[in-house]
Amino acid sequence: MPEKNGIDSLSTHDSAVSHVSGEAIFINDMDEAGNMLIGHILGSPHASARILSVDTAEAMKIPGIIAILTAKDIPGENQLGPVVKDEVCLAADKTEFIGQAIALIAAESHEAAFEAEQKIIIKYSVLEPVLQLQEAMEQGKMISAPRKIETGDVEKALSESEHTLSGELMTGPQEHWYLETQTCLCVPVERSSYYVYSSTQHPSETQSIIATVLGVEKNRVSVEVKRVGGAFGGKETQANHVAAWASLLARNTNRPVKIHLSRETDQIMTGKRHPFYSKYIVGFTKNGLIKAFDVELNADAGATTDLTNAIMERAIFHVDNAYFIPNLRVYGKAWKTNKPSNTAFRGFGAPQGIAVIEQAIDRIARYLGKDAADIRKLNFYGESNNNITHFGEVVENNRLHLLWDKLIAQSAYYERKENVDEFNKNNSYTKRGIALTPVKFGISFTTSFLNQAGALINIYTDGSVLVNHGGVEMGQGLHSKIRRIAALELGISEDRVTLSPTCTASVPNTSATAASSGADLNGMAVKNACDKLKERLRGVYIKEMEKTGIFEELCQENIIFENDKVYCKEKAGLPFSFSDLVKTAYTSRVSLSATGFYKTPDLYFDKKDGKGRPFHYFAFGMAVSEVEIDTLTAFTKILRTDIVHDVGDSLNPHIDMGQIRGGFVQGSGWCTTEEIKYDEKGHVLNHSPDTYKIPTIMDIPEIFNIVLLEKVPNPNTIRKSKAVGEPPFMLAFSVWLAIKDAISATAGHKTEPEFSLPATNEVILHSIEKLRVQATNKQ
Repeated sequence: MPEKNGIDSLSTHDSAVSHVSGEAIFINDMDEAGNMLIGHILGSPHASARILSVDTAEAMKIPGIIAILTAKDIPGENQLGPVVKDEVCLAADKTEFIGQAIALIAAESHEAAFEAEQKIIIKYSVLEPVLQLQEAMEQGKMISAPRKIETGDVEKALSESEHTLSGELMTGPQEHWYLETQTCLCVPVERSSYYVYSSTQHPSETQSIIATVLGVEKNRVSVEVKRVGGAFGGKETQANHVAAWASLLARNTNRPVKIHLSRETDQIMTGKRHPFYSKYIVGFTKNGLIKAFDVELNADAGATTDLTNAIMERAIFHVDNAYFIPNLRVYGKAWKTNKPSNTAFRGFGAPQGIAVIEQAIDRIARYLGKDAADIRKLNFYGESNNNITHFGEVVENNRLHLLWDKLIAQSAYYERKENVDEFNKNNSYTKRGIALTPVKFGISFTTSFLNQAGALINIYTDGSVLVNHGGVEMGQGLHSKIRRIAALELGISEDRVTLSPTCTASVPNTSATAASSGADLNGMAVKNACDKLKERLRGVYIKEMEKTGIFEELCQENIIFENDKVYCKEKAGLPFSFSDLVKTAYTSRVSLSATGFYKTPDLYFDKKDGKGRPFHYFAFGMAVSEVEIDTLTAFTKILRTDIVHDVGDSLNPHIDMGQIRGGFVQGSGWCTTEEIKYDEKGHVLNHSPDTYKIPTIMDIPEIFNIVLLEKVPNPNTIRKSKAVGEPPFMLAFSVWLAIKDAISATAGHKTEPEFSLPATNEVILHSIEKLRVQATNKQ
């Protein structure tokens, strides 16, 4: 690609310069002509309580207070539930988690809003909350119907297995910790309409929720997203809350209202990654070949359903990970607790499902005295046989064996494993561990109708191009990829292409930018619009060439768009510059604007039978991580990580590499340090950056090698690429299990360590101490 200002255009994020310089505009930078009000939320101090009365009279007397709203002031429906209608916008009769919104305040200043919050008098009858997942299970507080998928004869296979192991695993929650907290600015416009600037991953759903609570039609609400300062799933549904609240206040006051949550408020009142408690029985041969796997997944949904059912479904789909298991049964159950509704998070349930099979394989290897990496390879899906999942989908274009060969060589795995063993023999208080883990991740929304996207492309008479599409730029580089797709499809330089803010008024009825599908869906929609425009421009080109008498019977397919020119590849002749052809099209009254649409083909799933093809394709990756732990303090460092990842023909290798790095590091945070603690009343105790430990530069691997698998084009996708946003997250299991390997070394790999996720310092030390006690007792 050509360089501009000395920078390779492929190496830069679409907003990189403006982010670094501070020129990038986020919602909290915006002020509507000095007329804007501050929106503030009064949340419940109780995890479970009846609301007896709400008195706002004294609060309304405070100077600068313009409005205070409660549930009775909602003109439309008091409902935020995106799928299941079980989540109120404002609590009216009862509260179900700490931080649940009860009243909305519109004020001239933050100070006035804070003062008013203290003056609102609410009387409660406090109830006993259910805070633990196991407690909810004991009380039968199931939030939705259980799910099951089964293949083969699990009972028979278990009874005939040479060996069986049973186990359980607790995987913890995770805070999204996006840099930009939940934010929205709602501006009233004429005729009871509203223009909403929202930090949302799903503008169309945000539009729908606002219309619902305001009691207006969707065409009265336009939602715009220029950029989002990080989301990771936390703004797929839960950005709707602040958008609805800001819109209610804007309607009541007829003034612009902005709500921007503080970091502490955001962490207190928003949902997390679902904690899971899982139980399993695995049957296997003396060589470690898995014959049967029986699993029960239990999810802590929090107070309402939100996206729990879809998240559980993906966990069920991914409980096999990269392994062919002929007899597999998996149950999924979700339970209600008095905590904020847990929600989408990178991986969307797959990490919780994959963790179970990875722990089981690790235990099989230790039980048999074998290398866990070899057990994994033995059980990989086959390339031409043993390649059908428990839900009936064929694993096509399987890259697992190719990834294995490349990663084993790149990482020098077997040599380093010997070195790790030698190190551990010679060191009593410092131990090292190494682990290899794969990922097979299905790409598509598992709700089939969501797999659609739209686009609108305008070509202007100077040859410049404006692209509108339904995807949201949230730091992942989607706009950079879309810009390149449009340029390549039209055969012009990227400098000619600009992307508009995502807006429901330009491209309606879009799906969330989620499920790693942003470039797949919107890229194809953009291509569809480009194809329509090129067909029109080819017609103009043919007519112009026919006028010269040089060309006769030109075919559309012989006319090429590239290098800012349009020409016929079969016959010599004068090429048109793209700009000149566009001008000619305009004077010929040919439309230079086109919509594009795409729907992913051949997706279906029968929920009753548990069989179908929910995914368009699978993305694959594999990682080796080596760690070192201090057995006295549990201080852990990642010495080295090697990753080989399958991205098809990459749309932008630099962005894909960044996504792999970021996903892996975020995953390692979930696996190691990111623990959320609650007290007995349901208060989250670590709701700020000084107490919630996300990874820092000190937590990334000291040696970090990432290679993109080459010469593996992905058929039937935009420019033969693959999604990359979520799959690398699960590669962090290599860190989790490398830590377990190091712990196991303290007892000579003879005893199964007690282990959970995250592997915090406390977990590591307790695990080591129990191994020492067991060793002492045996003596």
